[in-house]
Amino acid sequence: MEWEVVIGLEVHAQLNTKTKIFCGCATRYGAAPNTQTCPVCLAMPGSLPVLNAAAVEKAIMFGLAINAQLNRESVFARKNYFYPDLPKGYQISQYELPVVGRGELLVQLPDGSEKTVGITRAHLEEDAGKSLHEGFVGESGIDLNRAGTPLLEIVSEPDMRSPAEAVAYLKKLHALVRYLDICDGNMQEGSFRCDANVSMRRKGESRFGTRAEIKNLNSFRFLEKAIEFEMERQIDILESGGTVVQETRLFDANKNETRSMRSKEEANDYRYFPDPDLLPLILTDAQIEAAREKLPELPDAKRARFMAQYKLPAYDAGVLTASRALADYFEAVASQTDAKLAANWIMVELLGALNKAGLEIEQSPVSAEQLGGLLARITDNTISGKIAKDVFEILFTEGGTADAIIEARGLKQITDAGALEAIIDEILAANPQQLADYRAGKDKLFGFFVGQAMKATQGKANPAQVNELLRRKLAG
Repeated sequence: MEWEVVIGLEVHAQLNTKTKIFCGCATRYGAAPNTQTCPVCLAMPGSLPVLNAAAVEKAIMFGLAINAQLNRESVFARKNYFYPDLPKGYQISQYELPVVGRGELLVQLPDGSEKTVGITRAHLEEDAGKSLHEGFVGESGIDLNRAGTPLLEIVSEPDMRSPAEAVAYLKKLHALVRYLDICDGNMQEGSFRCDANVSMRRKGESRFGTRAEIKNLNSFRFLEKAIEFEMERQIDILESGGTVVQETRLFDANKNETRSMRSKEEANDYRYFPDPDLLPLILTDAQIEAAREKLPELPDAKRARFMAQYKLPAYDAGVLTASRALADYFEAVASQTDAKLAANWIMVELLGALNKAGLEIEQSPVSAEQLGGLLARITDNTISGKIAKDVFEILFTEGGTADAIIEARGLKQITDAGALEAIIDEILAANPQQLADYRAGKDKLFGFFVGQAMKATQGKANPAQVNELLRRKLAG
């Protein structure tokens, strides 16, 4: 019988509040070690936590976006365990009563189908600090700047059945928290990372197998590779008669493999109990409605609108709504020119150039206004699509405007029918054999004549006019 993988993800989204969840220390990334700390996040005796209202609002917004149950009363608990960079010896988190209860996320899969992934809960908690190993010999450094940074831990149901489904879910979640502007989604800086719970079972079985948890995956590719390796590892164990051990594992990106970190504790090993320094969190109608008013147009709704308003196919609409910044960029370009033309150029030329340069859409050297101006010159036949690609490259590398580049470099299309007709007559006269062969039935030579015309005009001839004139001349 074939094996089936069962996957659940625990995603840690760092909330982009200005200050930490229980104190007033800044959350800026990249500050010198231990410069953004105070008695509260250093766990000094007598210091008391005070909950950050902005973190609560962002959690509510997320709950509303996934149509989740919002728990009007939730409780902060102490999760007791030792990490060298966890100053208190416990983490303030939520356990039995999280702020966000059950919800769901509709995910578009690579084959074009859709799948609903259940979300068990999303709870608020504080982050730990960071252990530093580079630059130290025989010892480690501890940077507590991150200790106390607000996290929203989003726990999925074990609904995913392939690495591709897990990646699609994580990408959709990544897009959603950025749409909501509750997390910057920077995976390299660790502000959006996930743990993957992976187990194997025979197809058709209802009982789950023993799972391994792969910690701190901070890229979509690493998630996919880690699950693929873990699937093979567990299948090898099971098919050889062994038993999979419940444990926590780490992914080695250099070797594309997971390795054991520690045996996995059960929930009761953390000795959860309500934090005596924090009152229960009570959500009011006013808080919920205030958060609802801040909700932007969400990805699924925007995707449906792009298909209806701009007549885009589902694939195009999905690509263009993958991030809020990209969707805004598209709409700005589409307001200046044909929507389908704008979509094609953004998906192929712009995203291709950005990917090659290692840039995000927010860092694009070509603004929406610049690209819209270029596409307007295609639609009014000032330049051809081929020349437009040359102009785009100049815009991307040197800046300027399409009109200025076209004018300065003499790139306007030749649309004078008389001038084009004279050029075509010269080409036909210079190639009598090809002309005779074409008229004898070798239709493929039409492309040869088009190429000669474009070469003679340095690519400036209007392609549609060239085709029309050639068909008329060759027929005669």
